[in-house]
Amino acid sequence: MKQAILFVCLGNICRSPTAEVVFRQRATAAGLAVTADSAGTDAWHAGEAPHPPMRAAALARGYDLGGLRSRRLTVADFARFDRVLVMDRRNLVDATALWRQAGQGPRPEMFLDHAPGCGHAEMPDPWYSGTYDLTVDLCEIASDGLIAALARSPYRGR
Repeated sequence: MKQAILFVCLGNICRSPTAEVVFRQRATAAGLAVTADSAGTDAWHAGEAPHPPMRAAALARGYDLGGLRSRRLTVADFARFDRVLVMDRRNLVDATALWRQAGQGPRPEMFLDHAPGCGHAEMPDPWYSGTYDLTVDLCEIASDGLIAALARSPYRGR
């Protein structure tokens, strides 16, 4: 059975779509059956493709974000996904409030909790910081940590 993972950031145009694609590619290469998606806690960019500099940084590393479109996190997501992973503390507060409304599903957790020793508790938002390459780096490190945790887990998802 596949485990369904949702990655969440603010606008769903930089960090979470990158995490979605990086995780999906690396998990598939590791032989894990997963589904991955991403969403934003806000709808400012709903329907838009990922931010062009983020797409370029990801593509330079072999991750194509071109087919993705931004969407907002919903109460229904907590019934659809086995894990909800957020990029920063503000996302955690917002996603946790929505999780409480849902009354079910996985409590949101920090994505970088799967990257101990990476030097970051939160993933910097490249929209503001310009750290697009760092976003890809951190997504790779945290994805590998998450994949290792999933591989050890007896739970295999839906």
